[in-house]
Amino acid sequence: MTSPTGEVYRIDWLPGTDILHGTCHCGREHTSQDPIEMWEWMLAHPQGHEPRGHEPQGTSS
Repeated sequence: MTSPTGEVYRIDWLPGTDILHGTCHCGREHTSQDPIEMWEWMLAHPQGHEPRGHEPQGTSS
């Protein structure tokens, strides 16, 4: 699915299972058996998940 702003959301069904594998436009991935929960996770961006490489504030190496 492509959103009105051009972001691409992808959900694949893993054959032989009840598992859905989603990839957000930011590159984060998520699995779920519930399609509603999967779409809620995807559409909650940026709430609910952070882009890859994101370091929470307050942490240091």
